[in-house]
Amino acid sequence: MILLEVNNRIIEDTLSLKFENSAAGNKPEAVEVTFADFDGVLYHISNPNADKAKVMISISLKFYKELQDHGADEVLKNIYGSFLTSPEPGYNVSLLFDLENLPSNRDAMIHQAGMLKRNCFASVFEKYFRFQEEGKDGERRAVIHYREDETMYVEAKKDRVTVVFSTVFKDDDDVVIGKVFMQEFKEGRRAQSHRTSGSFQPSGASPGAEGHGRSMLFPRHTNANARDNTINLIHTFRDYLHYHIKCSKAYIHTRMRAKTSDFLKVLNRARPDAERKEMKTISGKTFAAR
Repeated sequence: MILLEVNNRIIEDTLSLKFENSAAGNKPEAVEVTFADFDGVLYHISNPNADKAKVMISISLKFYKELQDHGADEVLKNIYGSFLTSPEPGYNVSLLFDLENLPSNRDAMIHQAGMLKRNCFASVFEKYFRFQEEGKDGERRAVIHYREDETMYVEAKKDRVTVVFSTVFKDDDDVVIGKVFMQEFKEGRRAQSHRTSGSFQPSGASPGAEGHGRSMLFPRHTNANARDNTINLIHTFRDYLHYHIKCSKAYIHTRMRAKTSDFLKVLNRARPDAERKEMKTISGKTFAAR
């Protein structure tokens, strides 16, 4: 199975190029890029006030207000420090880099800029991982409406953190493939106990049906040494599930087309010889004979 990249490659490549050109003493060039990510997330890379020596990276998340309720602003401030600036109009978070005053830890900052979306999500998970670590049971669960019709729930217990992704399937066969996919998670956990415990519960088998993907995160996943990697993987779970459903469908269709082609070849070989001899009757009429 392919893991989706947690970082945003466009941000990292753009920022790397800008930093390298500046370090080499080249004249800065204008940049104006707007692009989208999963879950309706929008990015914008630009030069504020047309100043080519400044590069601003902004992100728009429709659910950012809900992340703020769980300390997103504080988490971002700890990660980005002085690079965090007033949000660009229409966006929730903005980072500002001065090409004439490059950061000393350039590679690390480029990587963190590419992790902007992940770091916005991190506040929710870090909060509930601490609840679990401190044995706090009964805390109100987090509800994040990360899509218009889909929701993520996070709840902490003394021995685990439960993350539920409520997702809508557009096609009825997506429900079936999704269930098989999650069954593989359960089978994999039997062989490798360090994996998270997962389950999938479809609520229907028709277009627009809703399903719930549930992941159980235990102390081995939420402790200080493992939590960063856990957050990297769990916040993209919904996209990961739908990505592999689409890949599975594409693979099935490819196999079906290949099998159909094989059947047609067999049928063509089984057809009798199409060549016929033309013969004439005594009256001069022609007819085809084998």
